Amino acid sequence: MASSVQNQGSISYLTQREAAEVDETLMGPLGFSVDQLMELAGLSVATSIAEVIMTITSFHFVLLNFAGFYLLIEFMQNSHVYKPSEYNRVLAICGPGNNGGDGLVAARHLYHFGYKPFVCYPKRTQKPLYSGLVTQLESLSIPFLSVDELPMDLSKDFDILVDAMFGFSFHGAPRPPFDDLIKKLINLHYYEQAQRKSPVIVSVDIPSGWHVEEGDVGGDGIKPDML
Repeated sequence: MASSVQNQGSISYLTQREAAEVDETLMGPLGFSVDQLMELAGLSVATSIAEVIMTITSFHFVLLNFAGFYLLIEFMQNSHVYKPSEYNRVLAICGPGNNGGDGLVAARHLYHFGYKPFVCYPKRTQKPLYSGLVTQLESLSIPFLSVDELPMDLSKDFDILVDAMFGFSFHGAPRPPFDDLIKKLINLHYYEQAQRKSPVIVSVDIPSGWHVEEGDVGGDGIKPDML
């Protein structure tokens, strides 16, 4: 991410172009497919939440890190444990692209880790890869919620919110219904300031609505607990 976002310790951030080049290398010379990378991405999100990433071999950790999950180390070091007994209800808000696919995969793995996931996927992509991910979730009876079915205050019904709307390739301003969904996540920051319990926000790649290079330019964007 851009230099305007504060680095912590030895953490480094990729620019938008560098992140795209990593994907190009993985899907070019290294022969990875989109569905392989999406499965690894969703698994890394779920395992970061469940804190079981330390059981993965060092080879897999290098692969996950090289696949673009360049913020994973930072949050392993933070040692936040979101146990399913305490943070059981998870809402994955998924966009129409690969970032949304990562969220769909994460929801499936979180189910197997003992969480109770729900999915909001308002702009479905009619490609076999994405249709397959939806079928897998439906076979596990994981509920899909429409935007209208979501409460105004997400803190009442959910303990963890997975922001998988837009990733590093996103340009421009979010359009409906994602602009309103982003506002729902932003509003949670004000609940927290009012000392009300607020769900944990996990953003995949970057917080949706942030400028990919310059970060939270206005300072009023989503405030994630984990990237």
